[in-house]
Amino acid sequence: MKLHWSPRSPFVRKVMIAAHELGLAGRIETVRTVVRMGMPHAGLLRDNPLSKIPTLVLEDGRVLFDSLTIIEYLDAQAGGGRLFPAGPARWDALTRHALGNGLLDLLVLWRNERDKPPAAQTTEWMSSFTVRTEASLDHLEREAPHLGGSSFGIGHIAIGCALSYLDFRFADLSWRTGRPALAAWHKGFAARPSARATEAADD
Repeated sequence: MKLHWSPRSPFVRKVMIAAHELGLAGRIETVRTVVRMGMPHAGLLRDNPLSKIPTLVLEDGRVLFDSLTIIEYLDAQAGGGRLFPAGPARWDALTRHALGNGLLDLLVLWRNERDKPPAAQTTEWMSSFTVRTEASLDHLEREAPHLGGSSFGIGHIAIGCALSYLDFRFADLSWRTGRPALAAWHKGFAARPSARATEAADD
């Protein structure tokens, strides 16, 4: 399998954490693919018309888009049910994933906006990004005591990657302040071998 990959992308990191957790990382060839919002990647467009990563090209030539789709495929390849629980727990896991992934979407947009010159930034957007990020983190602080009570899965991956992305790109926010339960949970997440093997880097 060939994965369009970047060491900076938290969405790619989700896939690679899953691959390590499932014992499939050795079957994935990572291809360094630089994507920018204002410049579609010509080579990637041949595999993914959205020019977005992660994009996984399978051995038979089929192509899978989006981290959630790719992770569910990898989970199926590993026998199924490893990162996606069955029954009612599935909806909890997917909702946690939606929160973590949605927070990542928000943070990427926020970073793009705040990288503009101050005069070009939209004040309402910047305020909205702050409010929604703080609300998400406060929700996760309340959720943190329950995160350790379920098997590590897709929701944990998304939440862990979002918190790690805050450390990577938004260290100035000091998100741990006032959130001891969430900080403790993330410390455990960051210590997992899969997380240590996939830490973000500006290479």
